[in-house]
Amino acid sequence: MEPSIKPACPDVIREAADALKKGQLVILPTETVYGLGADARNSDAVARIYAAKTRPSFNPLIIHVASAEVAARYAVLDETARTLAAAFWPGPFTLVLPLRPDSGIAPAVSAGLTTVAVRVPAHPLAHALLEAFDGPVAAPSANRSGRISPTTAAHAASELGPQVALIVDGGPCEEGLESTIVAISDGFLDLLRPGSVTPEELELVSGLPVRGTGPEAADRPTAPGQLASHYAPRAAVRLEVLVPKDGEVLLGFGPEAPAAALNLSPSGDLREAAANLFAMLRTLDDGRAQVIAVMPIPERGIGIAINDRLRRAAAPRG
Repeated sequence: MEPSIKPACPDVIREAADALKKGQLVILPTETVYGLGADARNSDAVARIYAAKTRPSFNPLIIHVASAEVAARYAVLDETARTLAAAFWPGPFTLVLPLRPDSGIAPAVSAGLTTVAVRVPAHPLAHALLEAFDGPVAAPSANRSGRISPTTAAHAASELGPQVALIVDGGPCEEGLESTIVAISDGFLDLLRPGSVTPEELELVSGLPVRGTGPEAADRPTAPGQLASHYAPRAAVRLEVLVPKDGEVLLGFGPEAPAAALNLSPSGDLREAAANLFAMLRTLDDGRAQVIAVMPIPERGIGIAINDRLRRAAAPRG
């Protein structure tokens, strides 16, 4: 069945909300990447997410809600969590919080953990859909597990289109990388997945030190994006390349990149590079590249998140 891609308008938002209420899957835009959405309280609908993505059952999902007040219905927010929420919600920021025993969230969402990952997205269409649905939406990236995350409706359709009721087209995603994920633990902020909210910003707002910024894999993930191999094209990926080998295609960065190369940001702007990363990896992969060689990306600011995604894209695949 061909996917139904519909430009967002009030009628399409209502149609998407109705589909969620019926237990169907919907692809929706957020400011980070396109998400594969289902009613987070409906166990059958959540199971359809895992089946559609071929996602391991031990890898938890993020629930998306319309506000911090709604988040408090499903999770326990302490003072630090409320401070972080006030600073970074709505936005590309996820908190891993204690799950309320009476939350009604389907057990598969948290993959058997006593915590739940919660986000309030900033994209106006995602917010409108959450308001119309009036409930929590579990929404991982709308791609097959381990593959490149989609940043356009067409990307999402090519990955999972036939398995969903509707794709809401909100145009290209502004951020282009998944949200920063943080857990609060013993006077620290544990950075479970880097994103556009940086460790420096987190420390400034919370007054707590940030730890756990390394690329090491989690045998049992406590949040999405922690598997060693992730965000991967079909092509192999080689990092820190200044001169590509014969047969490699170069993904450039900055003014020193060869003119013929696809360039994440000719000016060296890390936010532009983040917004372009997944789309350009997909373009090179669709061009049947055997090896994608990537120029060095500075390890600062959102560059930390870019390098996290690239390291996982380049990791050995099971």
